[in-house]
Amino acid sequence: MQPIPTSPTYLTARDVQELIRVDRSTIYRMAESGRLPAIKVGRQWRFPADAVHAWLEASGNGGDGDGARPASSAQEVTDLFADLYGVMVIVTDIAGNPITDVSNPCGYFSAISSEAAALDRCIAEWNALGGQYDFEPRLRPSHLGFLCTRAFIRIGNELSGMVISGGIAPDEWPPSEERIKEIASESHVPLPIVEESIEDVHRIGPEDQERVLAAVPVLARHLSSIATEQRQTNHMTRSTT
Repeated sequence: MQPIPTSPTYLTARDVQELIRVDRSTIYRMAESGRLPAIKVGRQWRFPADAVHAWLEASGNGGDGDGARPASSAQEVTDLFADLYGVMVIVTDIAGNPITDVSNPCGYFSAISSEAAALDRCIAEWNALGGQYDFEPRLRPSHLGFLCTRAFIRIGNELSGMVISGGIAPDEWPPSEERIKEIASESHVPLPIVEESIEDVHRIGPEDQERVLAAVPVLARHLSSIATEQRQTNHMTRSTT
């Protein structure tokens, strides 16, 4: 492959890092997986500027989002968001039942949720979030101790689901030994599993936490567009059959 001439139409990894504010290893991982527009020149990744800016707008991370076309599926959008912001994300229905896989789960959540009873406990908590009609994004402690936030997904005036982002360590982490034992008991998870995984949570600073709080409602609006388009498509399909 011939080297690409130096041109302002291509961004370096450092340029993209400054643009989306994630660590460089995440950028390379997203380029390798195809989730970030990129081409490889020798051992170096280069990022087409126009494609990157269009991708940012489509994911709700650039501009005001007006006219942005959402990604083709909720899972793609949440995977992208989770990688960009370094948090865990899941989409549920309004009753707290998962619709997507968990994007970017922290090791602590992965270890806990491998136990069926523990996952049921998480779903029960998500269900409770669906009944709390506070619309101002805020970080709140989960029963597992880490912080999470929630925004509603709407179809018209109907609250149809939620996007829940979390796995974020609070200022004081890990919890006390007594609290760790309580978490193990409440989640029906063997204590050694909790103890071994408790440090493996997402750690982001106050400024990045504020960015997450500002971005989650934008993500929810994109997911609302996806849900609305899907319902319209299903309605049209039924009307023609």
